[in-house]
Amino acid sequence: MYFEYPKILFLEIIPVLLILHYLYLELAERNPHLRVSVSTPWKLSGGSVMGWLRHFPFVLRILALVMIIIAIARPRSSEAMERVDTEGIDIMLAMDVSTSMLARDFKPDRISAAKDIAIEFISQRPSDRIGIVVFAGESYTQCPLTTDRATLINLMKEVQTDLIEDGTAIGNGLATAVARLKDSDAKSRVVILLTDGVNNRGEITPQTAAEIAGTYGVRVYTIGVGAMGTAPYPVMTPWGVDVQNVRVEIDEDLLAEIAETTGGRYFRATDNTKLMEIYSEINKMEKARTSIDSFPVYKELFGTYALIALMALMLELIFKLFVIRRLP
Repeated sequence: MYFEYPKILFLEIIPVLLILHYLYLELAERNPHLRVSVSTPWKLSGGSVMGWLRHFPFVLRILALVMIIIAIARPRSSEAMERVDTEGIDIMLAMDVSTSMLARDFKPDRISAAKDIAIEFISQRPSDRIGIVVFAGESYTQCPLTTDRATLINLMKEVQTDLIEDGTAIGNGLATAVARLKDSDAKSRVVILLTDGVNNRGEITPQTAAEIAGTYGVRVYTIGVGAMGTAPYPVMTPWGVDVQNVRVEIDEDLLAEIAETTGGRYFRATDNTKLMEIYSEINKMEKARTSIDSFPVYKELFGTYALIALMALMLELIFKLFVIRRLP
């Protein structure tokens, strides 16, 4: 145990001075006497316990004062800090949110499956800083790098299509993710880029974005999501939503080129199980062990001392009301 404000403990001199003052009054100034012819009755009766009890309220008051001073000094306890090994890197998840992600070759659809599996991936990386970038016709940061898992997962759940102009700007999405990582001092910086289409929008070409990533030492893992051939896709018609088979077009050569340029890998996911396996494989590959100082967990103890002080004051009040009044 130690005190956050140890200098306050010097106030403990106050109870000591109060005790000395009380003893002085009791022994010096309050020394009544009575002349009697015979002292035998007083000798036979002995000392009165009730007589000593009149000092008890003062003892309780001093105890309360001592406990209050200790509580104000804020006593705390903690385990000693120690160096521990942890696995931590900085990861940006760049996710395609174009309307083609509503295709239902994944269950229930591509974007929902991608979100659920990404959330599982986030939960398995407690020591990493992770962020989210979404892109369609343009890109923006949904969540910057953070270790706040609850906020990150909630923001991932809010990802959906139709939030931005439609299209597939792979270069913009990758460039935005790299911009979030370029100033990071982590030993390993990674972008996991997931898309189901062909680059057709954006001011930055995917090749240029990949070169920028390589310059900053950012490794990019690319994932193409979509079944082989065709996939069921919901289409709005005058009679409601109709599901039609649409041809799946993924620029696998481009995604493989991006991954190769940055030292990453390209993966193709054709269903939920395959996408889950890809994230699991990336999870195993990206392990950067670092040695850091663990932060001690503090336990506040002032409440215990404050409670003792309160109990002493309450006991003093009860004693005065129900005991002292009955003293002879």
